[in-house]
Amino acid sequence: MEVIIPSRNDRAHRFAETKKSEKNMMNKTFMAKPGEVEQRWWLVDANEKKVGRLASDIATILMGKHRPTYTPHVDTGDYIVVVNAEKVEFGGNKWQKKEYRWYTGYTGLKVETAEKRRDRRPSLILEEAVRRMLPKNKLGRSMLSKLKVYAGPDHPHVAQQPESKELGTRSTVGV
Repeated sequence: MEVIIPSRNDRAHRFAETKKSEKNMMNKTFMAKPGEVEQRWWLVDANEKKVGRLASDIATILMGKHRPTYTPHVDTGDYIVVVNAEKVEFGGNKWQKKEYRWYTGYTGLKVETAEKRRDRRPSLILEEAVRRMLPKNKLGRSMLSKLKVYAGPDHPHVAQQPESKELGTRSTVGV
């Protein structure tokens, strides 16, 4: 009677086979597909909130990073309605010192302080802060279109029944 001793290659082959079968049983990484994630509506009051902290929290929700199903190449974020944008705050004397610059296409560069921009179009301060925190591509532009900013306390999105959410405070780091 002949005894066959498995060679080293046979053992390695069996080990590889068991690893393959275990791998098939493991969970796969979830990748969301467009339109697969249900998007909610949130209502945020910007009254007496710092612009940077509020914009950072808003950008996180618009990108969908607050969800465990976050996928970088898919828009998994929620809609956000911001009211009282005219009452946001800057730290220090940024109302006088901070300047917004943009090129119009003609000769010269347009410049205005944050104080003038607040008087002229207060919702633009928060929109620009959030825009600069989002990806700079088509996906970022579609995320920004889900942000609705209003200077006063009223908004036309009552039919969507937005839920109130407290953002822009130090305790909302984990959103």
